[in-house]
Amino acid sequence: MSRVLVTGGSGTIGRAVVERLLSEPGVESVLVVDQVPPRSPTAGFEVRIGDLRDPAVARTAVRGRSHVIHLAAIVGGIANFHRQPQTLLAANTALLNTVFDAAIAEGVERLVYVSSSMVFERAFRFPTPEEHLLECPTPRSAYGFSKLAGEVMCRAAHAEHGLEYTICRPFNAYGPGEMPADEPGIAHVVPDLLRKSLARQRPLEIFGSGEQTRTLTHVDDIAEGIVRATFHPRAACEDFNISASEELTVAEIARICWEACGNDPAELELRKLPSFEVDVKRRWPSIEKAKRLLGFEARIPVAEGIRATADWLRQKLTVEAH
Repeated sequence: MSRVLVTGGSGTIGRAVVERLLSEPGVESVLVVDQVPPRSPTAGFEVRIGDLRDPAVARTAVRGRSHVIHLAAIVGGIANFHRQPQTLLAANTALLNTVFDAAIAEGVERLVYVSSSMVFERAFRFPTPEEHLLECPTPRSAYGFSKLAGEVMCRAAHAEHGLEYTICRPFNAYGPGEMPADEPGIAHVVPDLLRKSLARQRPLEIFGSGEQTRTLTHVDDIAEGIVRATFHPRAACEDFNISASEELTVAEIARICWEACGNDPAELELRKLPSFEVDVKRRWPSIEKAKRLLGFEARIPVAEGIRATADWLRQKLTVEAH
């Protein structure tokens, strides 16, 4: 029976992963350690509030766990990457040190590191396969560099200590759970655009030309991929793009969000704001490796997933307003 620790389990992806773990045969217990409590009810799993950058907190959290899914990190939208690059880099690498050291010391069966599509920030092969990492230039953003550092840490810990790992790279996660921020760009693109669309902002503001591409992947699909990779024997010491397959422009995503909120398509106008220094022009992964080794394929169509996310956000904003 597996005893799983999910670091950062109160976040949007973390909550979806925990829910998926609770239905996984062979999982005896799930422990979430985060600095904030989950928004959803905690039935079925244990929650501890703590800062995993403290080696003692990390060691206690890992003790007795067979598997560790490491999600804890400072994340956010494009503006967040530019607002606090040193804070991101310092916090994320500190978490790598303590969690990996604890996993090695406690002899966990497998550590699953949840990386990011931002390691492919400067990709030039599309759709981008996992092996492109060997030739892809190093990310310019501190966030992308911090996530790449975790991938290097996985391979180093295996080479020196025999730690079994699996790397999962979600692409453009969206879904119920992430609230928009007051300042555009602090949250991810979908909650930001949905909030503006629910308010019927005209013209609808986007960053950049709108020709940048993203591959939106619902958090439930991402959770399925991560959990499958956690226990699959063929995932040992492998890396996977965990993603849908449809490449969409930011302008197309804005249209989908606008219509998902019940707005008239004919009334959509876009206002293109200056973008940031680091704004990935194209993000479109190859999903063949995860399909071949794990049998994983994203199932939730973008339009359907964004409609459900819009309904969730509408309810949340209505409750907050009262």
